[in-house]
Amino acid sequence: METGIGSVDGPKGAPSCAVGCPATFPASSPTFVGSPEATLGRHLARRLVQVGVGDVFAVPGDFNLTLLDYLVAEPGLRLVGCCNELNAGYAADGYARAKGVGACAVTFTVGGLSVLNAIAGAYSENLPLICIVGGPNSNDYGTNRVLHHTIGLPDFSQELRCFTPVTCYLSCYQAVVNSLDDAHEQIDKAISTALKESKPVYISVSCNLPSVPHPTFSRDPAPYFLAPRMSNQMGLEAAVEATVAFLDKAVKPVMVAGPKLRVAKAGAAFAELADASGYAVATMPSAKGLVAETLPRFIGTYWGAVSTAFCAEIVESADAYLFAGPIFNDYSSVGYSFLLKKEKAVIVQPDRVTVGNGPAFGCIMMKDFLAELGKRLKKNTTAYENYKRIWVPEGQPPESEPGEPLRVNVLFKHIQKMLTGDSAVIAETGDSWFNCQKLKLPDGCGYEFQMQYGSIGWSVGALLGYAQGATDKRVIACIGDGSFQVTAQDVSTMLRCGQNSIIFLINNGGYTIEVEIHDGPYNVIKNWNYTGLVDAIHNGDGNCWTAKVTCEEELTAAIETATGDKKDCLCFIEVVAHKDDTSKELLEWGSRVSAANSRPPNPQ
Repeated sequence: METGIGSVDGPKGAPSCAVGCPATFPASSPTFVGSPEATLGRHLARRLVQVGVGDVFAVPGDFNLTLLDYLVAEPGLRLVGCCNELNAGYAADGYARAKGVGACAVTFTVGGLSVLNAIAGAYSENLPLICIVGGPNSNDYGTNRVLHHTIGLPDFSQELRCFTPVTCYLSCYQAVVNSLDDAHEQIDKAISTALKESKPVYISVSCNLPSVPHPTFSRDPAPYFLAPRMSNQMGLEAAVEATVAFLDKAVKPVMVAGPKLRVAKAGAAFAELADASGYAVATMPSAKGLVAETLPRFIGTYWGAVSTAFCAEIVESADAYLFAGPIFNDYSSVGYSFLLKKEKAVIVQPDRVTVGNGPAFGCIMMKDFLAELGKRLKKNTTAYENYKRIWVPEGQPPESEPGEPLRVNVLFKHIQKMLTGDSAVIAETGDSWFNCQKLKLPDGCGYEFQMQYGSIGWSVGALLGYAQGATDKRVIACIGDGSFQVTAQDVSTMLRCGQNSIIFLINNGGYTIEVEIHDGPYNVIKNWNYTGLVDAIHNGDGNCWTAKVTCEEELTAAIETATGDKKDCLCFIEVVAHKDDTSKELLEWGSRVSAANSRPPNPQ
């Protein structure tokens, strides 16, 4: 089946927000060549809707104002005004996770460089994100003029050079639209590149061009399609044959899901292979939520020394393991302390398969490979049977005494009870990584966190964008106080959009994850009145409810209210925790990452 620009329906039924654009999708009426409506601005807005973007997260600036007028006017497109560019980028990241593609719009340089960190994070997570920048007047290029919002040089390329490494770098494609003659081609190529490569792209549009009619912008441009990437059939057969020979001779093989299952769109094929092969199934931490945790032989999260109980022992003692879409870095390997051996591994990347120490096969799509492999492998349940022999049920945290200060493990016991198939979880960088990993996700429950880039503060903007895209779910976000202080402002945008997420603000007095890697006075932050801050942001405009809890009884009452009378409100629950109340996994992980960071220089 072909997919591409013009073939994807936009989202329907989401609430309008920020500027009140309609949420319906009326049929487009033709605009003829020469019409004042045949403009670059309208073409770009239509293309966004056609690929599935229903919300653009934006911050206005003088270079992008005319372009924003066209985004506001386009049926089916909502302009969501954010408090700053960083959060707009994080929101587009979260939206792309929910909808498959996201977009943000900012102004030249001061906006572009502010959003850059979020774009880099989306690049690391393989998310198709369209970053639109309102650029200088087309007449100013090549004039040796100095413009405001720049660093004071007549060269306008600083922003482009900064974006180049984090936007479709391998294809070297960034669009600088300062002429109408090729604007159509540049915009379409940029959007299609984002979809094909599942990476962000950069589109700069000169501020004087969006409203100028041009013959290339007919109301109904001929749609074009992105042909699906195809496997080399001979290579696919050879890869499957080599892998079957490798795995079928193993006594206790296992399967492990990695984060690139998302970009390969191979989650269903992975689940089918798990069923057909009989192998024990684990996920890497950054792949949580990409594979159903209700699979019959699911054994948990494989994260080296901080894995789910009994999972690492089964994976690392296996005589063969298939990793689908892994990313091995110092965080996922717990300071490079994995006990894996390359010669035992089949590594399946989105377009490449490596069997043990070799051979390797390129031009093979992961989805095709996993599907064919499932037809050929012998069923082998030995690893899962071994897991069942050693598995012992997890204990529950001890009961709290009346009025006892709330423990974090008690908090997550209650969050577990809240989860349904209509929920989604957003986990911020920090101890929430480890506590949320232990949640058992019901079928259909979404789960997102940013492990590769690990940008503190990501979750606030990502929550805004994800909730705007996943309108069928109530999102539960677990955010530390230090992270919240980085990006708190866009709680106001959640209120403007009428969202009903539940935010658990875990107040333990600082950057706890950094404390466990390397402590110092810089990890202590000023305590805020967090519920008072959110109440002030609310300011009587929108549906918002806040609570501060210090013991289990207060937590239970707050959850009952948030899921009952206030189920249609944005609910903000500040959870006061002791500064040293961390998961045991963070303590172990932090010490190992610290050891990796502090390795002495190699001898010269």
